[in-house]
Amino acid sequence: MICVAPNGARRSRKDHERIPLTPEELAREAVSCVEAGASVMHLHVRASDGGHSLDPAIYRSALAAIRAAVGQQLILQVTTESAGRYAPPEQMAVIRELKPEAASVALRELIPDEAGERAAADFFQFVVGENIGLQFILYTPTEVARLMELRERGVIPPARHHALFVLGNYRDRVPSAPRSLLPFLWEWPTEWPWTVCAFGRSEAQCLAAAVSFGGHVRVGFENNLCNPDGTLAASNAALIENISQIIDRTGRKRADVSQARALYMPARG
Repeated sequence: MICVAPNGARRSRKDHERIPLTPEELAREAVSCVEAGASVMHLHVRASDGGHSLDPAIYRSALAAIRAAVGQQLILQVTTESAGRYAPPEQMAVIRELKPEAASVALRELIPDEAGERAAADFFQFVVGENIGLQFILYTPTEVARLMELRERGVIPPARHHALFVLGNYRDRVPSAPRSLLPFLWEWPTEWPWTVCAFGRSEAQCLAAAVSFGGHVRVGFENNLCNPDGTLAASNAALIENISQIIDRTGRKRADVSQARALYMPARG
């Protein structure tokens, strides 16, 4: 399963001239990403000043434009990323209002401490009731253990969950490395789905490791702007095409959108 994260919360045209920011640009990007092999789009939207936004109205505009361009050929995953701007109630509110097909939540942002557990538990029950495909963003193996503990205590529902393991980051200049994936896998149930994203030019090597271990991949300008050789990538589609070739050469099959939907939808119990 290939997910594309085409823009992120912080990238701008200063980073790459082809960063898609507006609903119309995201729609055009969706077309090229589908053609390249993506089945999921991790969606960020921007305010009029170009800043990160969780405004439901902006999301609706982007979702409508993308659906008009590609129909149901992509799962559209709404992010709740705070980017230092949004508190947990605001992150949950956008999902309650939009009721998207899929959403991603960072465990450390949504439940920063025990005081937030009750509200989060109510939110997760809403997500289950609306059959929203939820992905937990986890930045460290310790967060995997915390997710399991919250599940054991009933804060997180007893389901087969889907995680995004994040390797490295660009803000603190921490490089990603394939070996960093292993501690996440030691903590994660083998029958549960998982995806990897990796920051920087080692993205392709990290995603190749994920593919070899049976995982799924997220690729795109949110995490990396470069080809494996360090040159600037022409587009998000070019990064998708590269990881598609890697997948094909392992003998694994790329998931189409119907198979991806089966992986994203929560399995009960």
